[in-house]
Amino acid sequence: MSAVTFFKEFTRNWQHTGAVFPSSPALARAIVAAAEVAKAKHVLELGPGTGPFTDLISKSLAPDSRYLGVELNPAFVAALRKRFPHLDFAEAAAQEYDFTGWLPEDTGFDSVVSGLPWTAFPTGLQRAILGHVLPRLAPGGKFATFAYTGLHLLPGGRSFRRLLAEQECRLTMTSTVWANVPPAFIYVLTRHK
Repeated sequence: MSAVTFFKEFTRNWQHTGAVFPSSPALARAIVAAAEVAKAKHVLELGPGTGPFTDLISKSLAPDSRYLGVELNPAFVAALRKRFPHLDFAEAAAQEYDFTGWLPEDTGFDSVVSGLPWTAFPTGLQRAILGHVLPRLAPGGKFATFAYTGLHLLPGGRSFRRLLAEQECRLTMTSTVWANVPPAFIYVLTRHK
């Protein structure tokens, strides 16, 4: 999907698309590395959008790994299914998707990559998504999402960081990826073993 199509989806539904342009390859490399996708058996991507992270995730997956992308925008889901026919995609809200039909019993996601526009969401929705997804992280599993450098200092960004810090996981941050518009860094939550 082109940047023009992405921009049209942004203007149509900015609260769910959340960015004017797709994430850069540099940010994709950084988030896939931070989430340790290459080591994961079960990978979840929240809000894959047009697939800038999905492309690299697909190339990084181990041969016996499984991938699930959960995306709310039907135009994006249709494009993703066509572009990545070997991966699973669900058209659903992240806070409502029933993972039990996809994730084997007594297992969790080793790696969660999120491209969701967290600061565009109300706090209640942020809590609902994290409360639905983080309990499904395997012990030692990684949850990685990004924030735009500078915008994380605004009230919405500070509030989201506090929410991440409240989770029963260890919170770390990467350095800024300058080769992105706008520049961004990655929050990583690691579930305690």
